[in-house]
Amino acid sequence: MSKRDYYEVLSVSKTATTVEIKKSYRRLAMKFHPDRNLDDTEAEGKFKECKEAYEALSDSQKRAAYDQFGHAGLDQQAGFGAGGGAGAGFGDVFGDIFGDIFGQRSGGSRSHRGADIQYELEITLEQAVFGTDVEVELNTAVSCTKCDGKGTSEGTERSQCQTCGGVGQVRIQQGFFSVQQACPTCRGSGSIIKDPCDACQGEGRVTEPRIVEVNIPAGVDTGDRIRQTGEGEAGMHGGEAGDLYIRVHVKEHSLFKRDGEHLYCDVPVSFITATLGGDVEVPTLDGKLKLAVPGETQSGKQFRLRGKGVKPVRGGLQGDIICRTIVETPVNLTKKQKELLQQFGKSMAKGGKRHNPREASWMDGARSFMDDLKSWIK
Repeated sequence: MSKRDYYEVLSVSKTATTVEIKKSYRRLAMKFHPDRNLDDTEAEGKFKECKEAYEALSDSQKRAAYDQFGHAGLDQQAGFGAGGGAGAGFGDVFGDIFGDIFGQRSGGSRSHRGADIQYELEITLEQAVFGTDVEVELNTAVSCTKCDGKGTSEGTERSQCQTCGGVGQVRIQQGFFSVQQACPTCRGSGSIIKDPCDACQGEGRVTEPRIVEVNIPAGVDTGDRIRQTGEGEAGMHGGEAGDLYIRVHVKEHSLFKRDGEHLYCDVPVSFITATLGGDVEVPTLDGKLKLAVPGETQSGKQFRLRGKGVKPVRGGLQGDIICRTIVETPVNLTKKQKELLQQFGKSMAKGGKRHNPREASWMDGARSFMDDLKSWIK
């Protein structure tokens, strides 16, 4: 009986990558393995066929010979025929899966990347708007200077782990499952330290305080994170350092409240200025401006100063400053001032016009509410 094309067996194209071939083989091997298909001779045959195809196509030299000469190009005596027992290979499928999780199965000392650090930084609104350089103090793991991060004492080297033979992993058989896990003796490093450095006790790093200078870009806001590559904890066994993440918190400001790129502020306006109109000084990020307040301005009216807000850190148009007028009632009046105000009030009453538009509309709404309430009570 002629053999099927290996690419067809694994359901991949002839241009498939090694990763694609491996992925397809895993899926098919788990589907057709005899332990999952008891007394199913057809599934057993397909499992052997998949294993045979994978062994040929996963090896670059064998694959090249197969692509050029087909099945005849493979050496039958080297075990590339329909070899392999029914139970063989299933553990290898799981071994590949767990091997990818625990890392490569080559010998030698494994380096480990250092942990990332998050630092909560509080800055002023001015610092957030214009940007600044700040120094932050960290107490983190740094590479041991005495052993240069190796963890061994001077003049000594790491020794190969006898438990795993330097592989860094051990295989545990549980029924038909074959699971790889980190070696418990060397913790996956593949080597052990017989004579550790007395400064770091073999870890290759020590905890020390250090100062890191951080550039705060202009326009940052509360919740933004700034990444400082390589400023986290030192790696183990020569591994790269982690990163430092600065999480920004902007303090409350005495004048402004920020909403994205816009700034809001309350501007006190005297009763006279609000009534007759006039100029009011308003603070901005680049100096003071005069805000022209028109006559008959009501408390709560907003004025927009375009382009006087914050330039977004990720680009875009600069925001605005929105000023809300707060009309102030005169206080500490003299007797004469009170008399003048009383005369003023009488003159307004005689005018026959509504000089308080908000009060008039509010009174109309109050009367309507009371009338509706009486109807419900009845």
